Amino acid sequence: MPSVGAALGGGGATAAPAQRPRRNWVPYALLLPGLLWLALFYATPMVTLGSQSLQEGNVYDGFVFTGNLSVYPQALSEYWPQLLRSLGYAATATFFGLLLAYPLAYFMAQKAGRWKNIMLILVIAPFFTSFLIRTLAWRIILSDGGVVSDFFERTGLINLLEWLTLTTGGTLLNSKFAVMAGLTYNFLPFMILPLYAALERLDPRYMEAARDLYASGWQTFRHVIWPLSLPGVVAGTLLTFIPATGDYINSRLLGNTQTVMIGQVIDSLFLRVLDYPQAAALSFILLIMIVTLVALYVRRAGTEELV
Repeated sequence: MPSVGAALGGGGATAAPAQRPRRNWVPYALLLPGLLWLALFYATPMVTLGSQSLQEGNVYDGFVFTGNLSVYPQALSEYWPQLLRSLGYAATATFFGLLLAYPLAYFMAQKAGRWKNIMLILVIAPFFTSFLIRTLAWRIILSDGGVVSDFFERTGLINLLEWLTLTTGGTLLNSKFAVMAGLTYNFLPFMILPLYAALERLDPRYMEAARDLYASGWQTFRHVIWPLSLPGVVAGTLLTFIPATGDYINSRLLGNTQTVMIGQVIDSLFLRVLDYPQAAALSFILLIMIVTLVALYVRRAGTEELV
């Protein structure tokens, strides 16, 4: 009786083992430059900074790694007002940046027509000027006797700002208001561009469908435009809040001793006091706070493109 193998035409030979698929190394090779860049300019400095925060000594006798963790609660207990102030100023600048940027981004994306590219250039144009020069220009804009100062005095807004403790002595410069105005202005393009990118992708047929269903302008915005633009809102607020929290230029040039932000403290500890362990510890505390807040915010926003 013929065997099954013979009946199938295979005779008595056994089947050859299946070959394992060859691994494609191209994706890993493409990732290698980026991973090396992150390792060299992110991971290595972070490890160095973490090690520095756990050292003891001074700049004259040198610093020795001792694993001193007490520097963290000490730095937090001493500089918590500046930490909270930085978060508050950054949140305020982000909020007002969103209020200013959203209508402009919507107009550029949906209504500007042939003026769209020109308006985009105007938004990007400040990047061609130094951040420091732009901040110094605000000292002139907010100076006593200037157009802005006169407007606030004539309209009585200066009294409102004083009542809100945002200014003192009837002057706009060297005040909380000046610092928050400078932060809002300097980081406004970072808010506008992601919003513009998200709003430009909106399908006009969604708005037409909302109008066909007798939705009011507010209902269309609330149920159609705003949810679809959330990826841009989240990206813009993060790009504004994160750098604004660590900023020290605006608080130094536009503020006073009562508006010192944590970035200014870290700069002073590193370059003037030369207390490297405490400066490094403050940097890590700020990093942990920002990462935690960002993670909670993105999780709460729940946008598919960012989670």
